[in-house]
Parts: sequence; C-alpha cells; structure tokens
Amino acid sequence: MEKVERLISIIMILLKKDIVSTKEFTQLFNVSKRTILRDMDTLSLSNIPIYSINGVNGGYGIMDEYKFDKRLLSSSDLENILTALSGLEQILMSEEVEVTIKKIEAMVSPLSLKGSIQLSFYDWEGRSEILQTLKTCQESILKRRLVSFDYIDKNGLKTNRIVEPYQLQFSETSWYLKGFCLHRMSYRTFKLSRIDNLNMDEKTFYPRDYLLEQEREASYQPQLVAIKALISPSIKDQFIERYGRKSIENYSSEFFLATIYVPQNSTGFQFLASFGTNLEIVEPKAYVEDFRSI
Repeated sequence: MEKVERLISIIMILLKKDIVSTKEFTQLFNVSKRTILRDMDTLSLSNIPIYSINGVNGGYGIMDEYKFDKRLLSSSDLENILTALSGLEQILMSEEVEVTIKKIEAMVSPLSLKGSIQLSFYDWEGRSEILQTLKTCQESILKRRLVSFDYIDKNGLKTNRIVEPYQLQFSETSWYLKGFCLHRMSYRTFKLSRIDNLNMDEKTFYPRDYLLEQEREASYQPQLVAIKALISPSIKDQFIERYGRKSIENYSSEFFLATIYVPQNSTGFQFLASFGTNLEIVEPKAYVEDFRSI
C-alpha cells in the first residue's frame, strides 16, 4: 500500500473510531511503529486535528469537531445515502460501491444508524456470473477502449460485435450495455446476459456525441395501446405497483379487470406473456389477435 493510500485509510479509520492504538495500525498496514509515527506527523502538518493519548489504552484519535464541521451533508443526509447505497450494493456487487459505503459509514455515528429503512434484493446466482462482464464493460467505458464480443439474440442467433461502449444501464432486473456498434454503424443496446466471450481491445476510440443520442432516445415514446385484461388475484399486487390501484376494478370472484397501457411492440407482448395463464387480454380485439400470433 502506498503512503497516500495509507494516510487516507488512517483518516477514514479515525473518523469511524474513537481511539486506535499504534499496534493496531502497524498490524493493519503491516508497517513499523516508526512509519505510523511519521504518518501521524504528516497528517498533523496537513492540518488534520489528530491527538494522541498515552498509557495502556492510549493511541490516536481525531477531534470530534472535525468529524462534524467538515461535512457538507447532515447526518440524516448521509444515512439516507447509505440506505440507498446498501441496497444498490446488492445489485452492483461493485468494489467501488463497497468502498464508498465504508467511507460514508465512517462519517456516520454508529448510534445514529437506526435502520428505519432496509432494502433487500434477491441474491440471484446469475448476477455473480455476469460480474466480470460488468467490470470489463465499466473499465472499457472509463478507458474509452473498444470491446468485442459474441452476441446471442432471443432467437439464439450469434453474431460478433465490436462496440464503442458508452453507458451501463440497470433496468428492473437486467443489466444492459449501450454503445455504438461498428458492424451496424448505429447506437445499440445489448443485454449483458446475452454477451459471451467479451474482450476489451487495446484500440481506443474518440467518443461520439452520445448526449445527443440520449436526448433523442429520451424524446422517443413508443406507441401505447390501452388494453383490458382479466387478471387473477395472485398478480394483483404487481399491477398495483406498476399501474396504481385505479387501474384495477372488481370483475368476478375469480378475476379482476385491469385497464393498462402497453407498447404496441414485442416488448409489450413479452411483458404480458410473462404472466402466463394468470392474465387474459379481452380488448381490443386486434391486440388480442396480435398477441395470440406472437
């Protein structure tokens, strides 16, 4: 560990704990007592208010006033950020997110962490399988390096792609890579679970005006169709969460009648098909026929 990194780590530890002994620091960083003493002198010269306590239970601490006065956010703000990040960590599984969480934890008093909100996500096995793909994509975006991979579409057709990676996106339950495909010469979105044999190339690229593409994408609204569907009680809560209670009305002892808006494309069809026999479209007739054929 380099000196600068060690100094930052010392500050973060002192922000979280009251007193830390020299022995704890030497064991943690695998350095000599003399090195720790020099580190403390360096921090003091940098106007970090570190103090020392002699004796058996002695060690180093940092002034409480510094812990609070140097914050740009209140303790409540930090707790809210920490809550959101704790849930996000389970989706991202990123080392960077983990480090950020530990830094914020060091700035928040353990007594103030009441845990009034807890976020929980399924620890799906598939997420761990795409972790390396996620990391490679993120690294290539930061370094502006091309990526090449085999892409398998929903019909099982495999094509080789070379892409300028611009953004990772998490939508509902899946990760996507957005970039400019050099084979199709257009912006495309790739589902990470369909990417195989991913490699980050040595060749770099000059970024295109991706912000304009994002604006065009944001302004695009797919054609929505109002449909009526009979749904079973077992999926009622899912429709309430997505469309609100006003979208559902009583129909019979076995079904509710849901009136919702869905895209007139394969995405809308796939969404409805995911409910299986728990859903039956009744109107409009043209949509029913299209859905059946799909």
